Amino acid sequence: MGLTAGVLAIDAGNSKTDVAVVAADGTVLGTARGAGFRPPADGLETAMDALSGAVTRALAAAGAGGVSHVSACLANADLPVEEERLTAALRSRGWGGTVDVRNDTFAILRAGVTEPRGVAVVCGAGINCVGMRPDGRTARFPALGRISGDWGGGWALAEEALWHAARAQDGRGAPTALARTLPAHFGLDGMPALIEALHLEHLPPPRRHELTPVLFATAADGDPVAGAIVDRQADEVVAMATVALTRLALLDEETPVLLGGSVLAARHPRLTDRIRALLAERAPKAVPRVVTASPVLGAALLGLDHLAAPPPAHRRLRTHYGA
Repeated sequence: MGLTAGVLAIDAGNSKTDVAVVAADGTVLGTARGAGFRPPADGLETAMDALSGAVTRALAAAGAGGVSHVSACLANADLPVEEERLTAALRSRGWGGTVDVRNDTFAILRAGVTEPRGVAVVCGAGINCVGMRPDGRTARFPALGRISGDWGGGWALAEEALWHAARAQDGRGAPTALARTLPAHFGLDGMPALIEALHLEHLPPPRRHELTPVLFATAADGDPVAGAIVDRQADEVVAMATVALTRLALLDEETPVLLGGSVLAARHPRLTDRIRALLAERAPKAVPRVVTASPVLGAALLGLDHLAAPPPAHRRLRTHYGA
C-alpha cells in the first residue's frame, strides 16, 4: 500500500468523469479521466465499476493507497435519498476515511469562488442551480426536468426550436428562419425531412444537441421566434438564481452568481446581456460571471474545506488548475 493522501476529488458528469488525488497542502499528486457516470441508465453497480477504474488510475499515479477524505460531486445526485445511496456506494469501496457526496453543480460553484459562498446556475444538457454559505447552509432544486418545474439547458432549447420550426413549416405557428436553419445544419431541405430523420433515428438522438448553437446563431441574425426562446432561457436562469439568493438571505449582500455549463460558458451576447440586465433589476447586489475552471477543482476545494486546509493550500491547488 502507498501513502495516504488528503483528498480524493471526483467530478462525475453524464459525459465524463475527472478524478484528482490531492495532498492536504493542495499539491495535486495524480489525476485520471473516465467515462460518464450514469446510474439511472447503467445501474448503480455498473456506474460504480466504471468510476472505480478512473479512481484506481488516479491513486496509482499518486502512489497512494487511500485518502483521508473523498469529495465526490456527482451527476444524478439530485435528491437526499440519492446522495445517501451514492455515499454508501462510495464508502463501500474503501477509498477514504470519510465521504461527502454532492450534486455536481456544487463543484462548478466552488471552483468559481474563493470561499464557499455564492450561487451557481449551470446550463449544459439540462439546467440546475445551487447556492451555499460558509456556515454550511445550501439552496438547491430537485432539477429532475419538467416534473420538478424545470425548463432549460441545451436539450430543452433544441426541442423548443424544433417545435417552433415544425409549426412554422406547416402553418400552425409564426414564421421563423428556424424552419430553414435547423434542417440546413444537417444538409436537409426542410423540416419534414428533419422530422423524419429524427423520428426514424437516421440522426441519432444525441445529435439534437447540435441544434442549440444553430438556435443562438438564428437569434443573433434577428429572428424574433429564436430570440424569444433565448430570452426565455435567460428568464429561467435569473429566476433560479434569485430564488437561491433569497433562500440564503443573500439578496442584500454582494454575492457572486456563477454561470457555468456549455450553454452559458459560450457567452452568447443576447443570453448573457439579458441575464445581467434581469439580475440588475431583481438582485442588484449579485455579481454575475462565467466560470470555466475545471469542476474537479471545485470538488477538490470542497475536500480541502472539509480538512480545514489553510489558504496557501487552496491557492496552490488553484494555481495547478490555472484558476
